[in-house]
Amino acid sequence: METAFTRLVGVRHPIVQTGMGWVAGPRLVSATANAGALGILASATMTLGQLRDAVREVKSRTDAPFGVNLRADAADAGDRVRVIVDEGVRVASFALAPSAALIGELKAAGVVVIPSVGARRHAEKVAAWGADAVIVQGGEGGGHTGDVATTVLLPQVVDAVDIPVVAAGGFFDGRGLVAALAYGAAGVAMGTRFLLTSDSTVPEAVKARYLAATVKDVTVTRAVDGLPHRMLRTDLVTTLENSGRARALWHAVHRAAGFRRLSGLTWRAMARDGLAMRHGKDLSWSQVLLAANTPMLLRSAMVDGRTDLGVMASGQVAGVIDDLPSCAELVTRIVKEAEEVLEALRDLG
Repeated sequence: METAFTRLVGVRHPIVQTGMGWVAGPRLVSATANAGALGILASATMTLGQLRDAVREVKSRTDAPFGVNLRADAADAGDRVRVIVDEGVRVASFALAPSAALIGELKAAGVVVIPSVGARRHAEKVAAWGADAVIVQGGEGGGHTGDVATTVLLPQVVDAVDIPVVAAGGFFDGRGLVAALAYGAAGVAMGTRFLLTSDSTVPEAVKARYLAATVKDVTVTRAVDGLPHRMLRTDLVTTLENSGRARALWHAVHRAAGFRRLSGLTWRAMARDGLAMRHGKDLSWSQVLLAANTPMLLRSAMVDGRTDLGVMASGQVAGVIDDLPSCAELVTRIVKEAEEVLEALRDLG
């Protein structure tokens, strides 16, 4: 299924597995790549050394193209870019808009640059700076999200830029892929759907929580880090929402200390990262600390299996997913469904 996106990055199918922290590791990324889609390695929760090792592990498992997701505002973003360039990674994706200089550095090295955006103006900005494509996430998507539905946001962006647009937020099957193509997108990106595969390293008990969720069990809350964050409704989320300032600060400091030990970051660096995530919002210091150590909350669930101590970022599609295929089975199924839908539409004509 060839599109402008598949030609740009060199994959067989216009499907992207997004760079989910603690989830998108070498096993999932390489399985996605071997299935003919674009797997993206999540690097924000890795040290530089771990990133290099992870890239090399993916390369040992597959000869297919793959990408690495970066935080454009990270203090060591330049060092991470050098790892990508040195290791010959095909794609660099960004959760926040990278600077024009960073885009230029990557493109000069032959790396395809694909930022994720949540608004038309952001897509226009990074396209003007030289981005090769954009991933556009509507409000249905998991993690930090906006409030504009994909079906409204996607056509705005497609009409605004001349680079390939990949649609994210609410996609999980072949019907969604065809719908995205009909809107003018060149592919779809999925996080929750790839999290819920047999190739995902997320603990089985955590996957079971996702599979048991209904659409109503997926909520958007600001209690974790002060920004709209789509995740499964859990007792921890309810506790954070009902906590006063003092208790919220205690939770924030406690978890920040854990993440500091794990990541090797200094308190100053964590505070700087938390402030960078404010995006001009008026956040309390407990929210700043929570913003800095949100990865620790995600790790508790996605790595340790402690759903009572962590958060589970989730797209709304968790409420309609009921199986755990391999990445190969998932991609094959989506492409087959898409082809069947397209054939049915041709018959209608």
